[in-house]
Amino acid sequence: MSIGVYGLGRFGFFWAKLLSRYFNVKGFSRNPEREAPPGVKRVDEHELLDQNVIFLCVSISAMEEVLRRIGGRLKPDTLIIDTCSVKVYPAGLMEEILPGNVRIIASHPMFGPDSARDGLNGLPMIMWPLRNSDREFDFWSDFFKGIGLKVLKMDPDSHDREAAFTQGITHYIGRVIADLDLKESEIATVGYRKLLEIVAQTCNDPWQLFIDLQHFNPYTAIMREKLHSSIDRIMKKLDSL
Repeated sequence: MSIGVYGLGRFGFFWAKLLSRYFNVKGFSRNPEREAPPGVKRVDEHELLDQNVIFLCVSISAMEEVLRRIGGRLKPDTLIIDTCSVKVYPAGLMEEILPGNVRIIASHPMFGPDSARDGLNGLPMIMWPLRNSDREFDFWSDFFKGIGLKVLKMDPDSHDREAAFTQGITHYIGRVIADLDLKESEIATVGYRKLLEIVAQTCNDPWQLFIDLQHFNPYTAIMREKLHSSIDRIMKKLDSL
């Protein structure tokens, strides 16, 4: 099977390389300087859009632009699978912009080059069949399970509600700790080293991903409010001693 990966940024490069172990993968990037990983053929946009299955690996904030750019050029029955880290926003865009004869699956591989460094086994993969894609959903769900991922069928709203606290808060804390410019220490505790690991896992990702996670997930604002309220309560307890 030949599939396309649209977008060869940090995650797209990783995703195309991963899929190339099992499929004939073609990759495209709007940035002419982006290279394809070994085993992936870099093609022009026209050839990429001729594939029957296309994974969209573009930033959340670029989704609308990309969908409007490609929507009218897709073949009937093309399967589009997004990989955005939020789901309500891109799912709505895909259903609104893509032609009715295009099949759609919403997905979120909840890992990347850093968290998958030691292997894929047990890492979570969120999927949801959005439009006319039940058969394809079963195929890709079985495929991802077969390579060791933990596939969870979850609708976009439930995903964003939960991910605001399981993922959004991690990236938020990671950026805050990075801003503190904490350093390695000879007397570092295990807990302190875990905090530095959070920085390493989150701050290697593009700044745009952090902004998009906080901006496009409708529940991250609630997460931030609760987090800051908790900090304020702890500070008041300390000040009252």
